[in-house]
Amino acid sequence: MLIALSIIGGFIILTLGAEALVRGASSIALRLGITPLIIGLTIVAFGTSAPELAVSVKSALAGNSGIALGNVIGSNIANIGLILAITALIRPIQVQSQMVRRDIPLMILASMLFWGLLLDGELSLIDGVILLSLLVGYLVFSYFSSKNTTDADGEIIEEGPKNPLLSVAFIVVGIGMLVGGGILFVNGAVDLAKVFGVSEVIIGLTIVAIGTSMPELVTSVLAALKGESDIAIGNVVGSNLFNILGILGVTAIVHPVSALGFQSFDFIVMLALAVVILPFAWSGLRIGRREGVTLLVAYLGYMVYLVNQASTQAVV
Repeated sequence: MLIALSIIGGFIILTLGAEALVRGASSIALRLGITPLIIGLTIVAFGTSAPELAVSVKSALAGNSGIALGNVIGSNIANIGLILAITALIRPIQVQSQMVRRDIPLMILASMLFWGLLLDGELSLIDGVILLSLLVGYLVFSYFSSKNTTDADGEIIEEGPKNPLLSVAFIVVGIGMLVGGGILFVNGAVDLAKVFGVSEVIIGLTIVAIGTSMPELVTSVLAALKGESDIAIGNVVGSNLFNILGILGVTAIVHPVSALGFQSFDFIVMLALAVVILPFAWSGLRIGRREGVTLLVAYLGYMVYLVNQASTQAVV
């Protein structure tokens, strides 16, 4: 009963938090003259990734590297294969040329770097510093590049609170609710998975990854329904970048992260989904329902593979 309440209550809090974050971030974008795309890639993306940060650091400190690493790999896979797919099915996503030329390629490069750093079996303190430094560089570059973007490059977004302090409050409260709701949802989901004796790696790649990705799902869907495509896709790409450079960077600095128990196939799926959305977005600068179905089928196929893995482990 308590597990069910945790999962349901966490989802409700996530929904309310996502609504507050999108409204506050949209308003700040209008006031500062920053494009919605940059807001989606930064404030919204990092806010919705806050649960991943909390769960990964907490898991690493507790010695549960399987959950910490699986959380990031699984979340990045879910962000594209599940969240971007569902968002595109609900409403086709318009993609800015900047996203195709810069941000998606950077996400692909970050995914390749992540895999490369783990070839020695763990993410060390030095690896963490490298990842975090790259994140800072990306943020600085994004901020200054947004100042050179004309108003015509952005899209019209829904205006939020009139008072700037209220807009900031919406963002802070929204992020707080996303963190709280995400952790509540994940705790319930992990408890449920442990009842069935599922391994840490599988829990991290599935239950925890989907649970901590719920903020991205709710936020992207709400943004798409409001016609704010820039925030929707920026949220997904920005979250994937933040998951690798920020979350893994901080987690590795706090405590080394072991890759024990992970297979190359998990990294291949993560990298393949990152790569495949580039031609999808390049074609007509939009990700439509057909692409959404393709991504969703790929994600469901990966979930079937993980379920089979879990069943094999249970038998052994």
